[in-house]
Amino acid sequence: MSKFAVLSIVATALALVPVNAAGSGNTALPSPSSDAALATAKSQQTAVFAGGCFWGIQAVFQHVKGVISATSGYSGGAAKTGETGHAESVKITYDPSQVTFGQLLRVFFSVAHDPTQLNRQGPDEGSQYRSVVFYSNVEQKRIAEAYMAQLEKARVFPNRIVTQVVPLNAFYPAEAYHQNYAANHPNNLYIVYNDAPKVAHLQQQFPELYVVK
Repeated sequence: MSKFAVLSIVATALALVPVNAAGSGNTALPSPSSDAALATAKSQQTAVFAGGCFWGIQAVFQHVKGVISATSGYSGGAAKTGETGHAESVKITYDPSQVTFGQLLRVFFSVAHDPTQLNRQGPDEGSQYRSVVFYSNVEQKRIAEAYMAQLEKARVFPNRIVTQVVPLNAFYPAEAYHQNYAANHPNNLYIVYNDAPKVAHLQQQFPELYVVK
């Protein structure tokens, strides 16, 4: 590949870098005013979020304190493939004695994606890239809806939040090559310009939650 071809690819990638309306700077969004308390004993709970390509969402939450695992997959559709109305999603298994659901939401809205983009995220377009919080119980629903209302009232974003809050009916893990994609392909241009900055913003904005893995 010629030098000019490489420069052209880089220039194109730079032009496609998503701009998170609130999370691209050094200031995190406010903490949820309504949240669950830290549990007194270790256990495992799950949260499922969708916000663009699952590579970046997975990469962010793999560096969050208290997260045991983050798995790329599909939710919100009618069958087990990624082509039947699903959103690219990430299932987060976490220890509620170390991190709360509200703190995970704060990371999700601050650095993992831009919740004001409808059916797209940065260079990716289509309903599979929609912003969704899939809740598995009434407490998650309550916390998510209250936090979104809090952010809207504070007008932290220049545009309206379009994130859906819907029940989790099923989660289907993605193909093996999608798992840990950002960690396994750190020099991929898409990862360099779209997902690595999200992890960097996590470290900058949430030093108390960021862990090296």
